[in-house]
Amino acid sequence: MRAFAEAIESGASGEDLADLKIPESYRAALVRREDVGMFEGLASWDKDPRKSIKIEEVAVPELAPDEAYVAVMAGAINFNTVWTSIFEPLPTFGFLDRLGKESKWGARHALDYHVVGSDASGVVLQVGSAVRSWKPGDRVVIHCNYLDDQDPGAHDDAMKAANQRIWGFESNFGGLADLTLVKANQLMPKPAHLTWEEAACNALCNSTSYRMLVSHNGANMKQGDVVLIWGATGGLGGYAVQYVLNGGGTPVGVVSSADKVKLLEDLGCEAVIDRRAGNYRFWSDENTQDESEWRRFGKDIRALVGEDPDIVFEHPGRQTMGASVFVAKRGGTVVTCAASSGYMIEYDNRHLWMKLKSIKSSHFANYREAWDANKLISQGRIQPILSAVHPLEETGEAAYQVHHNLHEGKIGVLCLAPREGLGITDPEFREKVGEDRITLFRRHAAQAGVQSAK
Repeated sequence: MRAFAEAIESGASGEDLADLKIPESYRAALVRREDVGMFEGLASWDKDPRKSIKIEEVAVPELAPDEAYVAVMAGAINFNTVWTSIFEPLPTFGFLDRLGKESKWGARHALDYHVVGSDASGVVLQVGSAVRSWKPGDRVVIHCNYLDDQDPGAHDDAMKAANQRIWGFESNFGGLADLTLVKANQLMPKPAHLTWEEAACNALCNSTSYRMLVSHNGANMKQGDVVLIWGATGGLGGYAVQYVLNGGGTPVGVVSSADKVKLLEDLGCEAVIDRRAGNYRFWSDENTQDESEWRRFGKDIRALVGEDPDIVFEHPGRQTMGASVFVAKRGGTVVTCAASSGYMIEYDNRHLWMKLKSIKSSHFANYREAWDANKLISQGRIQPILSAVHPLEETGEAAYQVHHNLHEGKIGVLCLAPREGLGITDPEFREKVGEDRITLFRRHAAQAGVQSAK
């Protein structure tokens, strides 16, 4: 794969890339089936991705007619990679085995190793016989909605297809590798003003936030809406804040430190709650929630913006759902896409039904939504939230950082890209958008590191 990296860096044409032979194997970050029980008896917090994620050479899978080989220049860490690496809530080999039973092409995925990663940027090297819109040499980013369009449900909203999966989590051959295999309908144009690592970090979280807030499949946010955003400097929240600001709404960001308050203010979010400084205790013990704390939290929100939230952008799950339902405005919407603090949630249903509130579920995004979200990145209207970059060899460390919430925004991973800062093909537009805006999260991470060192 190094020959491809050198050719891409030297500006080789698509024809030149197509003439290069796809190798028999490539370097990849993976977990192994034989290691599924390695963390047995340990609490989730003590399960270490650095022990389970390995970097190995794996065989190149056969290309199906509707697929493309992509040379991966950079990838990124998402929570599904963390879950895969600690084998929770289920080992992902069960997903691969079910995919393996669907078809001849699905059988390629049921292996004793799982190549992880659900974000990537790179260059198309080869396409299958049924691919029409992409060709070798195209610079692309990859979204993670993996599905078979023969399911009728996929033609209303692809996320409702019975066989919808997340690439690199419920399928094999993910993006934390030098090569990946993807369906053509996962490809989108790479934003020309971004580096490989900046472009790679967006698709999963940016598309998810777009669907949750902007799309008619989510909260359908309108101008003037007040939106409470949990984890507002995290991988989802950092995009959510930008969508609310762009859409004429008022974001209320919830974070956990003074450094994160400053980052949000620099992002343009004026209403910020430091939950650690507020010392909110939504649970008085493991089984009992404290409504007085919900009320105090709601009062603090109103003190900042003068009203209750029209929308609550909810993803922590168990620890916050009770408060989210309570503080949402009468007739308001709680839109949820995850449960990082636990998925067995509890809330007081009286505050839901008697005040006509709604809980709406959301899961990633369909191709249209992902494409539109990527277009906004390409137009410089939404900025990447990259805060750190690791080489592929340190994928386990990068996943550990995410697992223990030791980061802000997104952590990128260099795959074939030999160093950071490469891949920009429109420097004039980058200058127009503004280096300070594009690298805001990275600069804040660097400043926080300096302060920690002091």
